[in-house]
Amino acid sequence: MMARLRTVPLLSRLQCGAGALRATMAAIWERWQAYERKEARGLALMSAWLSPEQRSQFEKCNRFDVIGSESGKRYRICYGTSTNVYEMDGSDRVVLGWCFRPAGSLVAGDVMLAQKIALETDERATLMVARPFPSSFPLRATLPPTH
Repeated sequence: MMARLRTVPLLSRLQCGAGALRATMAAIWERWQAYERKEARGLALMSAWLSPEQRSQFEKCNRFDVIGSESGKRYRICYGTSTNVYEMDGSDRVVLGWCFRPAGSLVAGDVMLAQKIALETDERATLMVARPFPSSFPLRATLPPTH
């Protein structure tokens, strides 16, 4: 009789814990779905601003090239939100990486669009706030597409 009395509270606790776990998992799933919607909107907006050539590059390689407004240098913007911009030479080799992004918690498409606009409209000011990083870092374009 005593053993039966002890198992009832334990079973009740397990059921309560399982309910809390289900609620937690549901909340995580909802947040993930909200993030996915934001990510899709960001990529759609970015895609609308890309030239046909840039859009083709992004669809094939998860990256696209832009030309700097002052220097005419070519920059490669890879999918991501930081350490994802590379200055390229004429032989398609990385010269230097540039890290810059808009303030705030933005999805990759929004960040990449801001980087594109910044380099194409005010390259000099953009590079003044950007942080360089070594060209030996691997390109981020190897990430799987998210669209």
